[in-house]
Amino acid sequence: MEEEKRAPAFSLAARAQSFRYALAGFPVLLSTQHNARIHAVATILVVIAGLIVRVSPLEWALLFLAIGMVWAMEAMNTALELLADEISLEQRPRIGKAKDVGAFGVLAAAIVAVLIGIFVFLPHLWP
Repeated sequence: MEEEKRAPAFSLAARAQSFRYALAGFPVLLSTQHNARIHAVATILVVIAGLIVRVSPLEWALLFLAIGMVWAMEAMNTALELLADEISLEQRPRIGKAKDVGAFGVLAAAIVAVLIGIFVFLPHLWP
């Protein structure tokens, strides 16, 4: 009978290392993706605008949710593209479709983030 495999014991050092691996993805994202740099500028502008108009805690929560959603989708799309390119650099229809679907995920998140930004900032700009 096959012996059941158990996860290694919890280790703070292993958790810290996993955070280091995760954070190592951010410079990869910024250095390889033009859209990630656009998201970075947008993130900074939204935070500055939120500070200027003094958005409420709930509005901050909505803005950070939108920002996080866009960054998460951009990261997942980049990971998908990197893996797809590792499999094959030649034009392959299913890989192309997978990349298109990933790109649509980022676009959908960005559109929703813009709509959230409009709903949050519009009342502050035109009461």
